[in-house]
Amino acid sequence: ELVKSEFENNSFEFKPNDEDIHTAVERRLIELVGDVGGKLHTGRSRNDQVATDFRLWTKQAIDDLDRLLMTLQQTIIQQSEAHIETLMPGYTHLQPAQPITVAHWLMSFFWMIMRDRERLQDAKKRVDVMPLGSGALAGTPLQLDRRGLADDLGFAMISPNSLDAVSDRDFVAETLFCLSLIGTHLSRLGEDIILYSNPSFGYIVLDDRYSTGSSLMPQKRNADPMELARGKAGRLIGHLAGILTTLKGLPSGYNKDLQEDKEALFDAFDTLNVLLPVVTGVIQTLTINVEAMRAALHEDLLATDLADYLVHKGLPFRQAHHVVGQLVQIAAQKQISLSQLAMEQFKAVSSLFDSDVYEWFNFDAAVRRRSAFGGTAPDAVKEQIKFAKSLVSLAQ
Repeated sequence: ELVKSEFENNSFEFKPNDEDIHTAVERRLIELVGDVGGKLHTGRSRNDQVATDFRLWTKQAIDDLDRLLMTLQQTIIQQSEAHIETLMPGYTHLQPAQPITVAHWLMSFFWMIMRDRERLQDAKKRVDVMPLGSGALAGTPLQLDRRGLADDLGFAMISPNSLDAVSDRDFVAETLFCLSLIGTHLSRLGEDIILYSNPSFGYIVLDDRYSTGSSLMPQKRNADPMELARGKAGRLIGHLAGILTTLKGLPSGYNKDLQEDKEALFDAFDTLNVLLPVVTGVIQTLTINVEAMRAALHEDLLATDLADYLVHKGLPFRQAHHVVGQLVQIAAQKQISLSQLAMEQFKAVSSLFDSDVYEWFNFDAAVRRRSAFGGTAPDAVKEQIKFAKSLVSLAQ
């Protein structure tokens, strides 16, 4: 306890003859309690000690990060609940595709983060294996109670093979993959916010705390935090590529190359621990420009609904798709919108069209029709949010 307190208050004194942290602790313990302190290393090697400590640290780091991810999810839910009825264009290939709700767009990131949390917890199962008692590589001749040690340290399992245990860094690579994917999802969210806050879109206004100006151009409101979120993904992916490259050529047993594992994982967790509160703050404080989103809706986005209209009349979807494609071409040639086509022009491509077709040129109705679970209809989104809340509650 005294040695621990010296580390905690930065009073522990390293000496020139200390080979490393392990020998420094043992030397200090001998100074305090005498030669019996030399028994500290009995049945142990630095190889299994380092692997054990690293796994303990990683387990805690995963739990700490999970709390930040859950906070982001809760913030996404809060913003989504405020915009269940707010319409916006949905995009594929970055081209306007169909009308959706803002809540549906935001909640898509909730589910990405949910999968990230699940992946981390699954990876934690393989982190939660105690290598202590493996020695340098061959185990120990002492009849250690490894199961008891695992219980004391909070490990769920003990390693079944000492040679594998001291050199296994799969858990580092797997955890880095999980962190890289979190970074990838935050990058995608960042890209959307960067685009939507661009004046050319004007869908989102970032709070002053989360936007920066230009040293030259006074009108600028740059989404710097989200640009950094996008950039940090490359850093995280680089750490994953680095550790895999380090591991790929190693022979059996412990090798000093494995020392490279810590810098990568420490930095990856540090990066996300800084980034996640900032991204959460951006989502919490952003303003949705309801009018700009509504103004960006145009009738081309209802072309699929016209095909659905024909499907409701009994026409197979593939034929309906072809018919509506003809109408889109006619409207483009005449430089008018689809709803401005005369009934005769509708009838010319399909006798199934009737005067009620004009009722389908309604964005709110188009969104409400997507009411199957998982769809963008307000009622479906409410069910989605209810389900999301239940998952967050279970995880608390």
